[in-house]
Amino acid sequence: MDMIHLEHGYNKLVKPMESSLEQSACYPQPVGIESFNPAASLPYGLTAEHLCGAMNAFVDFIGFINQQLHDRNIPRLETMLMPATFSSIVGEFMASAIPKHCPKIARNSYHNGHPDLVPKGMFLNDTVQYTQEGIEVKGSRYPRGWQGHNPESVWLMVFYFASNRPNDKEKGIQPVPFHYLGVFGARLEKADWKFSGRSPTSRRTITASVAPSGYDKMVSNWLYRSPGLKL
Repeated sequence: MDMIHLEHGYNKLVKPMESSLEQSACYPQPVGIESFNPAASLPYGLTAEHLCGAMNAFVDFIGFINQQLHDRNIPRLETMLMPATFSSIVGEFMASAIPKHCPKIARNSYHNGHPDLVPKGMFLNDTVQYTQEGIEVKGSRYPRGWQGHNPESVWLMVFYFASNRPNDKEKGIQPVPFHYLGVFGARLEKADWKFSGRSPTSRRTITASVAPSGYDKMVSNWLYRSPGLKL
């Protein structure tokens, strides 16, 4: 027999299988240290153990939030927010979590400062508007085509993940738990970026994309790879 849920004043018919899948999707997949690359090059004293702890901190966070939302018959966070907004949350959380696990790295305290992370103690109060030292952090649902606002020389780290989107249900895509697919990082130079620009009539934000040379650097220095992921 189908189950009836009351949501925002409307009777919503939910099939038992759909409800079971949705509940399971509230439990994201943790990462294991065995899936990190022991040969990867990491800067500023960062280690695979630091990254593993920070990534699992986000797993705990999104799991707690989604389980609480599910108990109140509210959609999961990743199905509620615009995809770019959720990707930004992943990146921002990681930029905040990594310094908690790595004592040699600090969050850049300058508002919209670049990059996100700086070597601890290098700058007064760990605050700098712009520097080529440090790590820029991004979250992405895509295995390539990563973007930034400007072509810059910086160590770039991308957390590649999979999760549902707001319109998945309409497309017939089943609920899946959040999980990391890979983490890639390398020191990029300006030549490793391709400036995208925009047309005179476009309102799109000006961006730069990682060029094939930068992509090759990052993927060859993969930091984490989920079991079964092919590069």
